[in-house]
Amino acid sequence: MTLLASFGAVCMTLAATSAHSQVPTYPDRPVTLIVGYAPGGATDRVARMVGKVLADQTKQTFIVENKAGANSNVGAEMVARAKPDGYTLYVGSIANTINHSLYNKLNFDLNKDFKQVALLALVPNMLVVNPNLPINSVKQYIAYAKANPGKLTCASSGSGSSIHLSCELFKIDTGTNILHIPYKGSGPAVADLLGGQVDSMFDNLPSSIGQVRAGKLRALGVTTATRVPFAPEIPTLIEQGIPGFAVTSWFGVMAPAGTPQVILDKLNLEINKALNTTEVKASYFAAGFISPPAPNSQRQYGDFVTSEIDRWNKVIAAGNIKVD
Repeated sequence: MTLLASFGAVCMTLAATSAHSQVPTYPDRPVTLIVGYAPGGATDRVARMVGKVLADQTKQTFIVENKAGANSNVGAEMVARAKPDGYTLYVGSIANTINHSLYNKLNFDLNKDFKQVALLALVPNMLVVNPNLPINSVKQYIAYAKANPGKLTCASSGSGSSIHLSCELFKIDTGTNILHIPYKGSGPAVADLLGGQVDSMFDNLPSSIGQVRAGKLRALGVTTATRVPFAPEIPTLIEQGIPGFAVTSWFGVMAPAGTPQVILDKLNLEINKALNTTEVKASYFAAGFISPPAPNSQRQYGDFVTSEIDRWNKVIAAGNIKVD
């Protein structure tokens, strides 16, 4: 199920304002947003953009705290064990739904130890190739891969990353044999792609669109269901003959299980209000992020997270993917 379809499947309204009136003082002290990655990455940027506006709205500080490690699992475990009072929240991502199946043992359960609050943002992936390759379209990319099984290489920011699994899903959907080359981060992968040491990559669009527009990389297609507003010239993979192929990196707020529903309702309301501001919309557009579909309820986000866990479990099993 695609992202927009999974969100559109459930029609829920935001929680009633009468519920919010039961916690009129929340928040009455600083709220910590835990990010499972180092500063500067996409998750961190989203947290800081939205956190700033939440602080303005609530007149309380929203502190972004980076707890990097184990592909975001360190930060997630910290929040799973935190007091469920609404003052320690987790900014989760697609990585958490992948990790659910990728790791044999985690010290927390994404389904049982968290309550989903709201989706924050989406980030498209984009299939890019080194311009020296004689490939100008997705159809040519597939044909080249089938004519040269195991020769065409696809870089990623690491085994089990959304960039890697975009390639694995592509291989499944197109019946191609493409060699995955994992790196320790997106930066080194893009550097080798630019240098011609690897052929292609399903990179996050904001990370490589500048290289595409400078002519240093060639974009073959975006992995969203429809074209993205800040790069409308790039066609989707669906348009180019891969039905239903939609992979979007995403970020959302999660709270420890046991957090009172009235606090979850207040958070959802404030987050949706923040996403609707001119400030967040402008920041998202400049950064290459997409706002989530509306309405953005707790139930919709929770159903979406469950569908993502199921989806990536199947891809990981089919590809026999292991952690580095």
